[in-house]
Amino acid sequence: MRSLRGQLVFFWVLMLGVCATLAVVMVTLYRSSAGAQVADGQAVAEQSCRAIATRYAKSVSDPAPGAPQIDLLQVLLQLVLIEAPHVEGGVWQASGGLIAYAYPTYEGSSVKRDIPAAEQPLIVELAQRAARTQLLQTDVVRGSREALIVSSCPLAAPGQDLAAWTMTRTHAGALAAQNTLRIGLGVLTAMVLASGLWLGLILRRGLRHVQQLEARLVQAEGDAVPRLERTGVRELDRIVDSFNHYRLRFEEARTGLRAAAQQRSRDQRLAALGRMTGGIAHEIRNPIAAMRLKAENALAAAPERHGDALHAIVGQIDRLEGLVQSLLALVQPVVLAPQRVALAQWLDERRQAIAPRAAEKSVAVDVRHGGAAQALFDPVHLARAVDNLLDNAVRHAPAGGCVTLEAMAAEGQSLILHVDDDGPGVPDALVPQLFEPFATGRADGTGLGLALAREVALSHGGELRHVALKPGTRFELELPWRIS
Repeated sequence: MRSLRGQLVFFWVLMLGVCATLAVVMVTLYRSSAGAQVADGQAVAEQSCRAIATRYAKSVSDPAPGAPQIDLLQVLLQLVLIEAPHVEGGVWQASGGLIAYAYPTYEGSSVKRDIPAAEQPLIVELAQRAARTQLLQTDVVRGSREALIVSSCPLAAPGQDLAAWTMTRTHAGALAAQNTLRIGLGVLTAMVLASGLWLGLILRRGLRHVQQLEARLVQAEGDAVPRLERTGVRELDRIVDSFNHYRLRFEEARTGLRAAAQQRSRDQRLAALGRMTGGIAHEIRNPIAAMRLKAENALAAAPERHGDALHAIVGQIDRLEGLVQSLLALVQPVVLAPQRVALAQWLDERRQAIAPRAAEKSVAVDVRHGGAAQALFDPVHLARAVDNLLDNAVRHAPAGGCVTLEAMAAEGQSLILHVDDDGPGVPDALVPQLFEPFATGRADGTGLGLALAREVALSHGGELRHVALKPGTRFELELPWRIS
């Protein structure tokens, strides 16, 4: 039986049979137990003894005669005990002893007339006690195979020296009930133990298979999805087969996703390369056109005007050189040399570096430091990034405006630098390409400052984000470098 469901159903049926067996045993025990049989025998003996006393009191004259009427007693014994199966009885007198006896339901081949010798002492003792106390007396003597029940009650007599007695025994039913109880309990115990053992084996086997599957999944390395082996249990094998089918679909989907990601990456690189090529061509063509125009004008002009033309040409060459340096800084990998830097001094140096340009535009530069005294980063590369952000903020701030440079410690022991301005903000159309090279909203801008600042942030393991303010713009540079 390999089905877990079939095993559990069989176990349920088995337990139902155990419960039914237990119910039968309990009913049998209730109906034929030794205690119930003894109680029934005691009730029959006492009832028979009272019946003898009652009929004798009704049959004799009042007052009762001094000598007992033995013939009357013998008839009364026969009449009463004939209605009480397996009950024998008689009459005791203090002066005459056991004077009457009857056992009308005796199942022997002849009429039983002898009082059992072994039980006579008990009979006499109870009769004496009943005559003395004038109360019903009963005693039960339990044996290994049966129980002896003797009852005695006083009879009407002037000297209160007359008593009737009855006696019965529990028959083989008590022993049979005891044996049935023992056998039933033995069978019940064996079935419970066997079913418990069998259930334990089922659970152990199932848990072992589950643990094997769990271990196989835990041992999988990386993002690989392992193939599970069948266990031999039908229900678990359905799960295993479903998982293996899912694994195949997952592998196919992951292969397709990787191919799509590679294609998307190639498309993005080609698109970025196209935009970058167009930007480079535009940025180089403008200085070249300006230099050509200056040179042609100088050739047509008087010699004394050649100096002005040469100065203009040198300015355009400087612009080209700055463009080339920015491109080299953008495409070359950033090699970090992190060191502990005094933040307050470093932030003040950034303010001083942008102060001349800010003064030209009448823009105030405010520095706020709410972080630790020192932080660990590359001061040269980060200074270039922050200087670009400050230059960009000063360019977009209105005359009389304010630019704020703020450093603070964030959760996770990271350093956050904010560069805020109160200018018009970044146009919505420019936000998606904000950190791409040559993405700029100024006619005289190259669009390389933000791209270079983002590369510096990424090389530190951080990020550069744009946050729109009302009014103004914030650039948030986060470095997950542990603050010292």
